[in-house]
Amino acid sequence: MKKIKVLVVDDSAFMRRAISGMFEDESDMQVIKIARNGKEAVEYAKEFQPDIITLDIEMPEMDGLTALRRIMRQSPTNVIMISSLTTEGSVASLQALRLGAADVLAKDHATFSTNIQNIKGKLLELCRALAKNNRFRKSSTTTSTAKPLTSARARLLAAMDSKKDITDLPLKIPAYTSSQFDIICIGSSTGGPPALESILTQLPEDFKTPIVIAQHMPRLFTESMAVRLNDICAINVKHIDDGMNIEPGNVYIAPGAKHTHIKKAGLTRRYFRVNDEPTSAVYKPSVDALFQSVAQTLGSRALAIVLTGIGEDGKIGALELHNKGSKIIAQYPDSCVVYGMPKAVTNEKIIDASLSPDNIGQCLKNTLHNQQRKAS
Repeated sequence: MKKIKVLVVDDSAFMRRAISGMFEDESDMQVIKIARNGKEAVEYAKEFQPDIITLDIEMPEMDGLTALRRIMRQSPTNVIMISSLTTEGSVASLQALRLGAADVLAKDHATFSTNIQNIKGKLLELCRALAKNNRFRKSSTTTSTAKPLTSARARLLAAMDSKKDITDLPLKIPAYTSSQFDIICIGSSTGGPPALESILTQLPEDFKTPIVIAQHMPRLFTESMAVRLNDICAINVKHIDDGMNIEPGNVYIAPGAKHTHIKKAGLTRRYFRVNDEPTSAVYKPSVDALFQSVAQTLGSRALAIVLTGIGEDGKIGALELHNKGSKIIAQYPDSCVVYGMPKAVTNEKIIDASLSPDNIGQCLKNTLHNQQRKAS
């Protein structure tokens, strides 16, 4: 078995040593080169053809975003941005995701040394998932001279872990109406922010069904994402606060580092409760926690959407929603950065459709037109 080849890029000697050291004892990984700035990163990416690049954002000579643009144009590769846990870092991180980075890991310089094991676990999990589901078809299991897969079916199978898991995916856009749902809940992780932009920017200003999103990101990043989406979407986008009422015509972003639950008071009031429960959940915000609270509060009156991401967060909650009669959509394999979370719910055979982000946005937009046609 060939090793996953990693290029580490950071202007800090301490960070270069720390990040490289995370791979030292991993039998399936190898740091093939270390770069000190974006200029070297671009050169080494082209010369050494790594499977994964860890890329700092703030660097001399050439910053990480400029390097990322050139890497994605010249030698497309799975890039993990290592970003400062600051407001400026979170804004730059969202821009990096739009430019093609697979995901972002936040580094807090004040606590990096003490939290290194937690960061290491996240980094290794992410590297393995990206290499296994390599969207650039240049994984460590293929030779550098292998021809890329080109047919739609071939790309689909390459994006899936096993050809035997799913034989037929429901690809037709469902014909829902807006009156079917009191809420739309979305869970996403690695690769999620660009997918969310693709979906939400299609929705018109008069789209009334509230949407709640749990995206695996730190709080500063979810705050910046809410601001960004509010700027580019026709509908209002808000960052959730504990106790906030759920109103029609809004998109709500769950805060990072906490779990978000839907609660009900009286006949009509629905609001958010933000807390640390369940403490056992690996990801904060937990998609399962959000989906389960929707199932308990709204029963069959929900549409759940599971987007790209590592692992199976959302599967348990989606099963509860399905058992209550709610509808489930999963992202189409070939459009995922990592086909983990959508695959988990798809394999349970509970989804109505497997769609790209563009088609999911079209599906939501269609609910308004379908409702108008039904009324006429």
